[in-house]
Amino acid sequence: MTASTQPSFSHQHLSLARLVAFAMPSLCIGALALAVPVYLPQYYAGHFKLGLAAVGAAFMAIRLLDTLFDVGIGLVMDRSRTRFGRYRVWMAAGAPLLMIAVWFLFTPPMAVSFVYLIVTLLLYYIGYSLVVLPHVSWASVLAGRYHERSRIFGVIQVVGVLGAVTVILLPIVLKAPLVGSGIDDMAVRAGFVIPAIALGVVLALTTTPERVVSDHAGETLRARDYWAMISRPDMRRIILADFCLALGPLWMSAVYLFYFRNVRGFTTANASLLLLAYIAAGVAGAPILSWVAQRWGKHRTVMTAAAGYSLGLIGMGVLPRGAFALVGVFMFVMGFLASSFVLLDRAMVADVGDAVRLETGKHRVGLLYAMISTTQKIAAGLSIGFSFGM
Repeated sequence: MTASTQPSFSHQHLSLARLVAFAMPSLCIGALALAVPVYLPQYYAGHFKLGLAAVGAAFMAIRLLDTLFDVGIGLVMDRSRTRFGRYRVWMAAGAPLLMIAVWFLFTPPMAVSFVYLIVTLLLYYIGYSLVVLPHVSWASVLAGRYHERSRIFGVIQVVGVLGAVTVILLPIVLKAPLVGSGIDDMAVRAGFVIPAIALGVVLALTTTPERVVSDHAGETLRARDYWAMISRPDMRRIILADFCLALGPLWMSAVYLFYFRNVRGFTTANASLLLLAYIAAGVAGAPILSWVAQRWGKHRTVMTAAAGYSLGLIGMGVLPRGAFALVGVFMFVMGFLASSFVLLDRAMVADVGDAVRLETGKHRVGLLYAMISTTQKIAAGLSIGFSFGM
């Protein structure tokens, strides 16, 4: 079936089963989005003795360098015309690279160097982009209605949260059975993430035909289109908001284990359980806030959630030290509010893509999502680099 003859899903209400299958790549993405910034820096800094400053510099350098790749892949995706669709071919190409990179990054040899970390991080983030960017761009063209996008991105968010919950729980559940086996927590996480990449991408590719939105005849995509998109007032506002909404939680992720163990007085196991409460809250937060956004508007919902999140973090310092139950409730509320950030920002980017197409006749969804991915990577690089390097 060619792209031109594939059935159009852009104006249909996808069944929940089909939508869950399409969202399955987010299972591994959600797991990686938590494991890499929270557990990996400490793993290389502590277990392999690379030092916090070196690890922070490696993460910051690669994430900033990788932003250039995102812009390039966004431009190329929007020009892609294959019999398999515009985005599916890129996901299929990215999945094997991401699987290989996760294996070498999560299960390195006994002795690693700064160069090893740099190379594996670079391969990982390229593979990550090749899976994430096509997936969210593809999601944006599945729904033609404004509020349907909140539903689609809500399901993607819930699946991602389940992946994050799993990557926290697995090492805790399997700790006793694996005693003496030589398999550490990061290897356990790799054992979940790598099959999840393959399963998620295969399910999305085989269950959801892609409708390719055509551009005006003779239209050619050029690098200057990047400036045209970033100079739009609506896109500038979303980019700035997305950067701020990413930097706060990512900065918290970078220092999370250090802060909760050394300042708040929790063990590593209890800190992981508290993080689980934060992540699991997204299972409730994503669908509820998606429902709220459909009735109240995406921008109002995310602004209210961001205000509540900021006020909550200010009050974190007054909570009693070591109060597990109280801090658990606090973390659940924070996670509930934070679940709206990525969900609604991505849905609003899709709305901008519609506006661009109506105004210019050009399809720029891939480029728009590459720009948002770029802000996420800059925020992630700065959060780890500044936290560990200062």
